[in-house]
Amino acid sequence: MNSFGNIFRLTTFGESHGPGIGGIIDGCPAGLVLDLEKIQYELDRRKPGQSKITTQRNETDTVEFLSGIFEGTTTGTPIGFFVKNKDHHSSDYDSLKDIFRPSHADYTYTQKYGLRDHRGGGRSSARETIARVVGGAIAKQLLMLENISIQAFVHSVGEITLDKSYFELDLTKTEDSIVRCPDVKTAEAMIARIEEAGRNHDTVGGTIQCVIKRVPAGLGAPVFNKLHADLGFAMLGINAVKGFEYGSGFDGTKLSGSEHNDIFVTEGGKVKTITNHSGGIQGGISNGQDIYFNVAFKPIATLLKEQKTIDNKLEETTINPKGRHDACVLPRAVPIVESMAALVLADHLLMSKLSKL
Repeated sequence: MNSFGNIFRLTTFGESHGPGIGGIIDGCPAGLVLDLEKIQYELDRRKPGQSKITTQRNETDTVEFLSGIFEGTTTGTPIGFFVKNKDHHSSDYDSLKDIFRPSHADYTYTQKYGLRDHRGGGRSSARETIARVVGGAIAKQLLMLENISIQAFVHSVGEITLDKSYFELDLTKTEDSIVRCPDVKTAEAMIARIEEAGRNHDTVGGTIQCVIKRVPAGLGAPVFNKLHADLGFAMLGINAVKGFEYGSGFDGTKLSGSEHNDIFVTEGGKVKTITNHSGGIQGGISNGQDIYFNVAFKPIATLLKEQKTIDNKLEETTINPKGRHDACVLPRAVPIVESMAALVLADHLLMSKLSKL
């Protein structure tokens, strides 16, 4: 329950208000020359306090590698790493010790374990995703050897949706906006919507779209490890995610089969499809076209306003949480989506190589 992957395998540990968050990566091949600055860059994209529309918890989120890397190169042994927690205000949660917050994991954790760490949600906190971003950053560098790129961006915030296809956008401009939307006009509207939610002590959800380019045909499996199924499993394991769709998704159900089928053609001696309703995956295996999918995030459950709930004695009460919280998770979730996608692709790449020995 704390490990992800088959060959390229990440195990994470730590809580939101404990000493820190860490992980162990097994299965990373020896000889991979790592750019450690790029790994820290990915963490900086996820960390709190990076803009006016994110929580102001002040964490540097600096990663320390403990093993598995020598002189900047992977040794093939387990890669251990740790990120210290420094700016955690545990007292902000004292009043919530015996109260079940609406739409949080407080009640379900108590039912499963008989107890819970009430400080910032403990293990259920999105701060655990630090380890996923470190693992994903290393997986990205492994995928770069195969020229595979992964780019996610905010596609919608509340009722505001980017009404362009990803191939009409310059995805290199995603990081130019604090909301991580590559379209300037839409980004401005999204920022205003998040700020409005914050002023009202409320939250807002939305979607992130991810595009994976230059994936070779043949990654995946026809039955239980279908590539799209593993991507869905990865995305649905991210905090606050409520939905996943790839390719034409739910809109594809409105088309007839003759409209939806992706016709094969050859171009320069290579196989491609005229359309890509399949989202780059057919029969659970990549077909060489772009893989694209959407991930839906709910509005964050912690509201800085009074709400009704019950306590651990099942008596009705109210809560009025304190602390520092995002009004919208989406901008900081972009690198998390990319990281989980990278972990899946790296794992399938290594499994594919083994299947052809």
